[in-house]
Amino acid sequence: MIDIKLIRTNPEIVKENIKKKFQDEKLELVDKVIELDKTYRETKVECDSLRNQRKVKSKEIGGFMAKGQKEEAERVKAEVAGIGAKLAEMEELEVKLEGEIREIMLVIPNIIDESVPIGKDDSENVEVERFGDPFVPKFEVPYHVDIMEKVNGIDLDSARKTSGNGFYYLCGDIAQLQSCILSYARDFMIDKGFTYYIPPFMIRSDVVTGVMSFAEMEGMMYKIEGEDLYLIGTSEHSMIGKFIDTIISEDELPKTLTSYSPCFRKEVGAHGIEERGVYRIHQFEKQEMIVVCKPEDSMDWFHKLYGYTVEFFRTLDIPVRTLECCSGDLADLKVKSIDVEAWSPRQKKYFEVGSCSNLGDAQARRLGIRVKGADGNKYFAHTLNNTVVAPPRMLIAFLENNINEDGSIRIPEALRPYMRKDVISVPVKK
Repeated sequence: MIDIKLIRTNPEIVKENIKKKFQDEKLELVDKVIELDKTYRETKVECDSLRNQRKVKSKEIGGFMAKGQKEEAERVKAEVAGIGAKLAEMEELEVKLEGEIREIMLVIPNIIDESVPIGKDDSENVEVERFGDPFVPKFEVPYHVDIMEKVNGIDLDSARKTSGNGFYYLCGDIAQLQSCILSYARDFMIDKGFTYYIPPFMIRSDVVTGVMSFAEMEGMMYKIEGEDLYLIGTSEHSMIGKFIDTIISEDELPKTLTSYSPCFRKEVGAHGIEERGVYRIHQFEKQEMIVVCKPEDSMDWFHKLYGYTVEFFRTLDIPVRTLECCSGDLADLKVKSIDVEAWSPRQKKYFEVGSCSNLGDAQARRLGIRVKGADGNKYFAHTLNNTVVAPPRMLIAFLENNINEDGSIRIPEALRPYMRKDVISVPVKK
């Protein structure tokens, strides 16, 4: 959510930003919120005036009563009652206008960074840099489910019976591999100076609307029936929500956190759920990194964060590239975003395995996360989030880049202390 002062003073900047995001249908909202804001401020002034009048008149009543002038006191009491009735009416209007303004402000997109490439959708995202040489072995790389099935590592059929499409059982060495990757990711981030968290896996609606846009919420979140609770789609939701309505001392910044959680997603949209595969599913696990910092530091942290993901994947012998999201592909709260994509030897192309986002003060403004400076002044913090690793997508990249011709799977050196082996072997059929 942007600062309404910007709309008051520079509406054209806000409109130009909407055009850059190819959301022209929202242009009229700028003029609408300006009109509502004008009425709201006028109403607020009138409410303040009525309160003052009531206060003055109430004192008059006491004076008349002290002098025994009951008739005059009753006359003023009637005036106070009339003022009170008018004030109640205006206060109701004030609350109504405030709600309408907030509702509109929640859907006006955040101001994107000047460096963001302009484009309509993800087809116009821009490659930034590649790390590692994309390699295609001489043998054919199997589909990731076939790789896992060959080592008895996945059971999709049973999961369909218990839960439907979009779920799976991992088992044996593959289940261990996923847990080891997450443990390694945890330790990797702790070594970077981040504090490890396991957050609540459900959050209230006021946190949901604070951390994401309505469009994202509709396509992602599972609602708990009969309760004001939602299953999280990523631990970022809980971790940013942790700071709701707080004032952080400037000398406590930056807050650098890394969190593990299961994630639950509807995956509503064009892509849908795979019938046979684990790329797009309803439930998965994830290690996330979150930063709360001063505004002037957020871009430095942005580059550090996605750099950590690149470094993590390279320690596991997986070639990656970074891809900058264009204006039309940015969610409304984001100032700037870069995806990290892993190389797929089977498909001979890169695919997304993580995303790093700078949200400016949008989440902080929605959630009331403020910083108290050394001079005593308060301002909104900046928040960032980034994926360290999100199996099973990461599993797909790992398996394709570390498979041997006989179907066995190499374990990179960084992961061997966790797996306690250097290869996952294909079981010998009896």
